[in-house]
Amino acid sequence: MASLFIDGAAGTTGLEIRDRLAGHAGLSLITLDEARRKDPGARRDALNDADFVILCLPDDAAREAVALIDNRRTRVIDASTAHRVADGWTYGMAELEPRQQAAIAGARFVSNPGCYPTGFLALVRPLVRAGLIPAEWPLSVNAVSGYSGGGKAMITEFEEGDEGTAFRGYALNLAHKHVPEMQRHAGLAHPPIFAPAVARAYRGMIVEVPLPLHALPDRPALAAIEAVLAEAYADLPLVTLAPGDASLVRLEENAGTDRLTLRVCGNDGAGQARLIATLDNLGKGAAGAAVQNLNIMAGLDPLAGLKA
Repeated sequence: MASLFIDGAAGTTGLEIRDRLAGHAGLSLITLDEARRKDPGARRDALNDADFVILCLPDDAAREAVALIDNRRTRVIDASTAHRVADGWTYGMAELEPRQQAAIAGARFVSNPGCYPTGFLALVRPLVRAGLIPAEWPLSVNAVSGYSGGGKAMITEFEEGDEGTAFRGYALNLAHKHVPEMQRHAGLAHPPIFAPAVARAYRGMIVEVPLPLHALPDRPALAAIEAVLAEAYADLPLVTLAPGDASLVRLEENAGTDRLTLRVCGNDGAGQARLIATLDNLGKGAAGAAVQNLNIMAGLDPLAGLKA
Protein backbone atom coordinates (compact mmCIF):
# COMPACT_ATOMS: atom_id res chain seq x y z
CA MET A 1 0.00 0.00 0.00
CA ALA A 2 1.44 3.37 -1.03
CA SER A 3 1.82 6.08 1.60
CA LEU A 4 0.71 9.69 1.13
CA PHE A 5 1.50 12.88 3.03
CA ILE A 6 -0.56 16.03 2.37
CA ASP A 7 1.50 19.06 3.37
CA GLY A 8 -1.05 21.76 4.07
CA ALA A 9 -3.87 19.31 4.77
CA ALA A 10 -5.70 21.84 6.97
CA GLY A 11 -6.26 24.27 4.08
CA THR A 12 -9.27 24.39 1.77
CA THR A 13 -7.73 22.25 -0.98
CA GLY A 14 -6.16 19.84 1.52
CA LEU A 15 -9.48 19.21 3.23
CA GLU A 16 -11.16 18.58 -0.13
CA ILE A 17 -8.43 16.08 -1.05
CA ARG A 18 -8.82 14.24 2.25
CA ASP A 19 -12.57 14.05 1.68
CA ARG A 20 -12.00 12.33 -1.67
CA LEU A 21 -9.47 9.94 -0.17
CA ALA A 22 -11.71 8.76 2.66
CA GLY A 23 -11.91 4.99 2.27
CA HIS A 24 -9.64 5.09 -0.79
CA ALA A 25 -8.17 1.61 -1.25
CA GLY A 26 -4.45 1.36 -2.02
CA LEU A 27 -3.30 4.41 -0.07
CA SER A 28 -2.35 5.01 3.56
CA LEU A 29 -2.29 8.57 4.87
CA ILE A 30 0.62 9.95 6.92
CA THR A 31 -0.74 12.61 9.28
CA LEU A 32 0.78 15.04 11.75
CA ASP A 33 -1.13 16.24 14.80
CA GLU A 34 -1.60 19.94 15.43
CA ALA A 35 1.49 20.18 17.64
CA ARG A 36 3.76 18.63 14.97
CA ARG A 37 2.15 20.04 11.83
CA LYS A 38 4.42 23.12 11.76
CA ASP A 39 7.47 21.43 13.27
CA PRO A 40 10.23 21.52 10.60
CA GLY A 41 11.73 18.19 11.66
CA ALA A 42 8.39 16.39 11.69
CA ARG A 43 7.50 17.81 8.29
CA ARG A 44 10.86 16.79 6.84
CA ASP A 45 10.41 13.25 8.14
CA ALA A 46 6.88 12.99 6.75
CA LEU A 47 7.95 14.37 3.36
CA ASN A 48 10.75 11.81 3.11
CA ASP A 49 8.81 8.85 4.54
CA ALA A 50 5.95 9.15 2.04
CA ASP A 51 5.76 7.47 -1.34
CA PHE A 52 3.64 10.39 -2.54
CA VAL A 53 3.35 13.97 -1.32
CA ILE A 54 0.68 16.51 -2.24
CA LEU A 55 1.62 20.11 -1.50
CA CYS A 56 -1.29 22.42 -0.63
CA LEU A 57 0.86 25.40 0.28
CA PRO A 58 1.68 28.95 -0.82
CA ASP A 59 4.27 29.10 -3.58
CA ASP A 60 7.34 29.82 -1.44
CA ALA A 61 6.39 27.17 1.10
CA ALA A 62 5.90 24.65 -1.71
CA ARG A 63 9.41 25.33 -3.04
CA GLU A 64 10.76 24.95 0.50
CA ALA A 65 8.95 21.62 0.93
CA VAL A 66 10.45 20.25 -2.27
CA ALA A 67 13.90 21.27 -1.06
CA LEU A 68 13.33 19.29 2.17
CA ILE A 69 12.95 16.03 0.23
CA ASP A 70 16.40 14.45 0.20
CA ASN A 71 15.65 11.09 -1.41
CA ARG A 72 15.00 10.01 -5.00
CA ARG A 73 11.92 7.94 -4.20
CA THR A 74 9.24 10.36 -3.00
CA ARG A 75 6.99 11.61 -5.80
CA VAL A 76 5.38 15.03 -5.56
CA ILE A 77 2.16 16.69 -6.71
CA ASP A 78 2.27 20.45 -6.17
CA ALA A 79 -1.10 22.20 -6.04
CA SER A 80 0.49 25.66 -5.84
CA THR A 81 1.52 27.90 -8.73
CA ALA A 82 5.21 27.44 -7.95
CA HIS A 83 6.12 24.81 -10.55
CA ARG A 84 3.50 25.06 -13.31
CA VAL A 85 5.97 26.37 -15.88
CA ALA A 86 9.13 25.05 -14.21
CA ASP A 87 11.64 22.80 -15.94
CA GLY A 88 11.60 19.23 -14.70
CA TRP A 89 7.93 19.29 -13.75
CA THR A 90 5.14 17.54 -15.67
CA TYR A 91 1.93 19.49 -16.08
CA GLY A 92 -0.83 17.60 -14.30
CA MET A 93 -3.78 18.07 -16.64
CA ALA A 94 -4.39 14.53 -17.86
CA GLU A 95 -6.64 15.69 -20.70
CA LEU A 96 -4.25 18.32 -22.11
CA GLU A 97 -2.50 16.20 -24.74
CA PRO A 98 -3.08 12.70 -26.17
CA ARG A 99 -0.14 11.30 -24.13
CA GLN A 100 -0.39 13.57 -21.09
CA GLN A 101 -1.74 10.85 -18.82
CA ALA A 102 1.20 8.59 -19.72
CA ALA A 103 3.61 11.45 -18.96
CA ILE A 104 1.98 11.97 -15.55
CA ALA A 105 2.13 8.23 -14.81
CA GLY A 106 5.90 8.20 -15.26
CA ALA A 107 6.71 11.54 -13.65
CA ARG A 108 8.30 12.15 -10.27
CA PHE A 109 7.29 15.82 -10.06
CA VAL A 110 3.80 16.85 -11.20
CA SER A 111 2.37 20.36 -11.01
CA ASN A 112 -1.39 20.52 -10.55
CA PRO A 113 -3.07 22.93 -12.99
CA GLY A 114 -4.82 26.07 -11.83
CA CYS A 115 -8.60 26.28 -11.81
CA TYR A 116 -8.89 29.08 -14.39
CA PRO A 117 -6.24 27.54 -16.69
CA THR A 118 -8.04 24.18 -16.59
CA GLY A 119 -11.11 25.70 -18.25
CA PHE A 120 -9.10 27.88 -20.63
CA LEU A 121 -6.76 25.12 -21.77
CA ALA A 122 -9.56 22.60 -22.22
CA LEU A 123 -11.22 25.02 -24.65
CA VAL A 124 -8.18 26.43 -26.44
CA ARG A 125 -5.41 23.83 -26.58
CA PRO A 126 -7.16 21.39 -28.98
CA LEU A 127 -7.98 24.28 -31.33
CA VAL A 128 -4.39 25.54 -31.33
CA ARG A 129 -3.13 21.98 -31.86
CA ALA A 130 -5.52 21.57 -34.81
CA GLY A 131 -4.49 24.90 -36.33
CA LEU A 132 -7.92 26.54 -36.07
CA ILE A 133 -6.49 29.12 -33.66
CA PRO A 134 -3.03 30.32 -34.75
CA ALA A 135 -0.42 30.39 -31.98
CA GLU A 136 0.00 34.13 -32.61
CA TRP A 137 -3.70 34.89 -32.18
CA PRO A 138 -4.55 37.56 -29.52
CA LEU A 139 -6.89 35.65 -27.22
CA SER A 140 -8.81 36.91 -24.22
CA VAL A 141 -10.49 34.97 -21.43
CA ASN A 142 -13.20 36.09 -19.01
CA ALA A 143 -13.86 34.03 -15.89
CA VAL A 144 -15.74 34.11 -12.62
CA SER A 145 -15.15 31.86 -9.62
CA GLY A 146 -16.79 31.12 -6.31
CA TYR A 147 -15.10 32.84 -3.39
CA SER A 148 -13.66 29.61 -1.98
CA GLY A 149 -10.98 29.98 -4.65
CA GLY A 150 -9.42 32.66 -2.48
CA GLY A 151 -8.84 30.26 0.41
CA LYS A 152 -9.69 30.71 4.06
CA ALA A 153 -9.06 34.47 4.10
CA MET A 154 -11.53 35.20 1.31
CA ILE A 155 -14.05 32.71 2.67
CA THR A 156 -13.98 34.55 6.00
CA GLU A 157 -14.23 37.90 4.22
CA PHE A 158 -17.38 36.90 2.35
CA GLU A 159 -19.04 34.90 5.11
CA GLU A 160 -18.14 36.83 8.24
CA GLY A 161 -16.97 40.25 7.13
CA ASP A 162 -18.64 43.26 5.60
CA GLU A 163 -18.15 42.16 1.99
CA GLY A 164 -21.58 42.78 0.52
CA THR A 165 -20.79 42.85 -3.20
CA ALA A 166 -22.23 40.19 -5.51
CA PHE A 167 -19.48 40.34 -8.13
CA ARG A 168 -16.04 41.90 -8.27
CA GLY A 169 -13.32 41.92 -10.89
CA TYR A 170 -9.65 41.84 -9.98
CA ALA A 171 -6.13 41.40 -11.44
CA LEU A 172 -6.72 44.62 -13.36
CA ASN A 173 -2.98 45.03 -13.96
CA LEU A 174 -3.12 42.00 -16.30
CA ALA A 175 -0.40 40.21 -14.32
CA HIS A 176 -2.36 37.35 -12.77
CA LYS A 177 -0.12 34.44 -11.78
CA HIS A 178 -2.11 32.00 -13.95
CA VAL A 179 -1.30 33.80 -17.22
CA PRO A 180 2.16 32.21 -17.84
CA GLU A 181 0.59 28.79 -17.33
CA MET A 182 -2.18 29.55 -19.81
CA GLN A 183 0.26 30.81 -22.44
CA ARG A 184 2.82 28.00 -22.06
CA HIS A 185 0.47 25.05 -22.07
CA ALA A 186 -1.88 26.38 -24.74
CA GLY A 187 1.13 26.87 -27.04
CA LEU A 188 0.50 30.59 -27.53
CA ALA A 189 3.03 33.15 -28.72
CA HIS A 190 1.45 35.90 -26.60
CA PRO A 191 -0.18 35.92 -23.15
CA PRO A 192 -3.98 36.04 -23.26
CA ILE A 193 -5.80 39.01 -21.78
CA PHE A 194 -7.22 37.51 -18.59
CA ALA A 195 -10.19 39.12 -16.82
CA PRO A 196 -11.02 37.12 -13.65
CA ALA A 197 -13.75 37.89 -11.13
CA VAL A 198 -15.23 36.54 -7.90
CA ALA A 199 -18.95 36.03 -7.29
CA ARG A 200 -20.93 35.61 -4.09
CA ALA A 201 -21.15 31.83 -4.45
CA TYR A 202 -19.04 29.41 -2.43
CA ARG A 203 -17.90 27.18 -5.29
CA GLY A 204 -18.22 26.86 -9.04
CA MET A 205 -16.61 28.53 -12.04
CA ILE A 206 -17.31 29.76 -15.55
CA VAL A 207 -14.42 30.32 -17.97
CA GLU A 208 -15.24 31.91 -21.32
CA VAL A 209 -13.14 32.58 -24.42
CA PRO A 210 -14.76 34.87 -27.05
CA LEU A 211 -13.69 33.95 -30.56
CA PRO A 212 -14.25 36.01 -33.76
CA LEU A 213 -14.59 33.13 -36.23
CA HIS A 214 -14.88 35.51 -39.19
CA ALA A 215 -11.40 36.88 -38.49
CA LEU A 216 -9.58 33.56 -38.07
CA PRO A 217 -7.55 32.43 -41.10
CA ASP A 218 -9.79 29.41 -41.85
CA ARG A 219 -13.03 31.15 -40.81
CA PRO A 220 -14.30 27.96 -39.13
CA ALA A 221 -17.97 27.42 -38.44
CA LEU A 222 -19.22 26.58 -34.96
CA ALA A 223 -19.57 22.94 -36.03
CA ALA A 224 -15.87 22.75 -36.94
CA ILE A 225 -14.85 24.09 -33.51
CA GLU A 226 -17.21 21.66 -31.82
CA ALA A 227 -15.91 18.72 -33.87
CA VAL A 228 -12.31 19.34 -32.79
CA LEU A 229 -13.31 19.48 -29.12
CA ALA A 230 -15.51 16.38 -29.46
CA GLU A 231 -12.62 14.40 -30.93
CA ALA A 232 -10.16 15.65 -28.30
CA TYR A 233 -12.33 14.51 -25.37
CA ALA A 234 -14.20 11.57 -26.90
CA ASP A 235 -12.89 8.95 -24.48
CA LEU A 236 -12.28 11.10 -21.41
CA PRO A 237 -14.94 10.51 -18.74
CA LEU A 238 -14.52 13.73 -16.75
CA VAL A 239 -14.96 16.07 -19.74
CA THR A 240 -18.34 16.55 -21.41
CA LEU A 241 -19.11 18.54 -24.54
CA ALA A 242 -22.63 19.86 -24.01
CA PRO A 243 -24.92 21.29 -26.70
CA GLY A 244 -24.15 24.89 -27.52
CA ASP A 245 -27.76 26.00 -27.75
CA ALA A 246 -28.20 26.57 -24.00
CA SER A 247 -30.16 29.67 -23.06
CA LEU A 248 -28.00 30.20 -19.98
CA VAL A 249 -25.02 28.73 -18.16
CA ARG A 250 -24.89 28.58 -14.37
CA LEU A 251 -21.78 29.17 -12.27
CA GLU A 252 -22.78 26.26 -10.02
CA GLU A 253 -23.38 23.78 -12.86
CA ASN A 254 -20.55 21.44 -11.82
CA ALA A 255 -20.22 22.56 -8.20
CA GLY A 256 -19.56 19.64 -5.88
CA THR A 257 -18.20 17.43 -8.69
CA ASP A 258 -14.90 16.80 -10.46
CA ARG A 259 -16.44 17.20 -13.92
CA LEU A 260 -15.63 19.73 -16.63
CA THR A 261 -18.32 20.76 -19.13
CA LEU A 262 -17.52 22.55 -22.40
CA ARG A 263 -19.83 24.40 -24.78
CA VAL A 264 -19.43 26.05 -28.17
CA CYS A 265 -22.05 28.77 -28.37
CA GLY A 266 -22.43 31.58 -30.84
CA ASN A 267 -23.80 32.74 -34.16
CA ASP A 268 -22.52 31.44 -37.49
CA GLY A 269 -24.15 34.32 -39.33
CA ALA A 270 -22.19 36.84 -37.31
CA GLY A 271 -19.08 34.68 -37.37
CA GLN A 272 -18.78 34.84 -33.60
CA ALA A 273 -18.36 32.17 -30.92
CA ARG A 274 -18.36 31.97 -27.13
CA LEU A 275 -16.35 29.00 -25.88
CA ILE A 276 -17.51 28.23 -22.33
CA ALA A 277 -16.22 25.88 -19.65
CA THR A 278 -17.85 25.18 -16.29
CA LEU A 279 -16.12 23.40 -13.43
CA ASP A 280 -15.81 23.40 -9.66
CA ASN A 281 -12.86 25.56 -8.64
CA LEU A 282 -12.29 23.19 -5.69
CA GLY A 283 -12.98 20.03 -7.72
CA LYS A 284 -11.55 19.65 -11.21
CA GLY A 285 -9.86 22.99 -10.57
CA ALA A 286 -7.93 21.81 -7.50
CA ALA A 287 -8.56 18.79 -5.26
CA GLY A 288 -10.16 16.58 -7.90
CA ALA A 289 -7.24 17.13 -10.27
CA ALA A 290 -4.75 16.34 -7.49
CA VAL A 291 -6.47 13.05 -6.65
CA GLN A 292 -6.75 12.18 -10.35
CA ASN A 293 -3.00 12.76 -10.74
CA LEU A 294 -2.27 10.74 -7.60
CA ASN A 295 -4.30 7.82 -8.94
CA ILE A 296 -2.51 7.95 -12.29
CA MET A 297 0.94 8.10 -10.69
CA ALA A 298 0.12 5.25 -8.30
CA GLY A 299 -1.22 3.02 -11.08
CA LEU A 300 -4.76 3.05 -9.66
CA ASP A 301 -8.12 3.70 -11.30
CA PRO A 302 -7.82 7.38 -12.39
CA LEU A 303 -11.37 8.05 -11.17
CA ALA A 304 -11.00 6.45 -7.71
CA GLY A 305 -12.35 8.78 -5.05
CA LEU A 306 -13.52 11.38 -7.55
CA LYS A 307 -16.98 12.89 -7.65
CA ALA A 308 -17.71 12.18 -11.27
